[in-house]
Amino acid sequence: MDTIILTKYDVAEIVNRVGLHQLMDDIIDELRRTFRNFDDDLTQVRKRDGFSYLTPFPGVLEWMPVMQVDDFAVIKVVSYNPANPVLYQMPTIISTLSLYNIRNGHLMALTDGTFATALRTGAASALASEVLANPNSETVGLVGCGAQAVTQLHALSRLFDIKRVLAYDIDNSVLASFPERCRFLDLDIQIVPRQELEEESDIICTATSVGLDAGPVIDGKNLKSWVHINAVGSDLPGKIELPLQLLNESLVCPDYRVQAVIEGECQQLSANAIGPELIDIMKHAPEYKSYQMKKTVFDSTGFALEDKAAMQVLLALAKEVGVGRSVPVESIEIDPMDPYSFARAHIGNEQTQIVSVV
Repeated sequence: MDTIILTKYDVAEIVNRVGLHQLMDDIIDELRRTFRNFDDDLTQVRKRDGFSYLTPFPGVLEWMPVMQVDDFAVIKVVSYNPANPVLYQMPTIISTLSLYNIRNGHLMALTDGTFATALRTGAASALASEVLANPNSETVGLVGCGAQAVTQLHALSRLFDIKRVLAYDIDNSVLASFPERCRFLDLDIQIVPRQELEEESDIICTATSVGLDAGPVIDGKNLKSWVHINAVGSDLPGKIELPLQLLNESLVCPDYRVQAVIEGECQQLSANAIGPELIDIMKHAPEYKSYQMKKTVFDSTGFALEDKAAMQVLLALAKEVGVGRSVPVESIEIDPMDPYSFARAHIGNEQTQIVSVV
């Protein structure tokens, strides 16, 4: 009844042994299967919930659960703290993933979720683009060039023959470092004004940390008639990236409707103006072929079903590569009627090092 723990070093070993491209392909393939085979009688998804705070700096701490009926549950705990990169040299998004046996409550596995979140967010956008974007798209525009932009571009490059990448960010240091961070993709990345990016891109990804009530981040006035947009940055009530007029002109597909209407681009729209969810378009992709030459928006807020798929991939690869540590985390008593029995059994056997976590 031990718990498998994948540390960042284990995940790094997976990357080194498998390769970034194969790992992204595996995430994309698993997400594709997950969406196409989804049955809400077998898989229960919940929108995220949690705490929001303004001091000492604005942020949120949330949990995102999904349960496979009669089998297991995955819960991601994720923090969003946009001040992190400047104040602490830490990512804006930090998370962990936990896997539970729902038959007995046992914690089966615990892994890093930060890397998995970046991967699955990029993969979800690529799959939405595969259904909704012009299949001949060659120019990708990135508004916001932080961590999420790297995996957005990486995932798109696995499904589209990208010839040109246009990058824009209001933070000049982030913008300047973006080509180097994406050097492994061997793509032509050009830093351009936002207006040029909007005019020339076939696919646009917005992945910004725009403040509450400070959006939109593009004006949407000179876009190609077939542009597809992956709107990734909206994740709080009042935080938007796209102008309402553009949404009204487009087919808007949320990843998870009940969440997107609260904190995604869909919070700007009435219920009848919102299109099908990501699962629907993945299940019935041929029906949306005509939209590939029209304006479309994927409203990505990120949801637990994606986390489940990403964790399954990481655990499967960890087993294949032979990494991870089995640790007896829980005090599962030798005598279930005696809560102290586990401690008595180990008296004198081990010396426990107590480490402060405060």
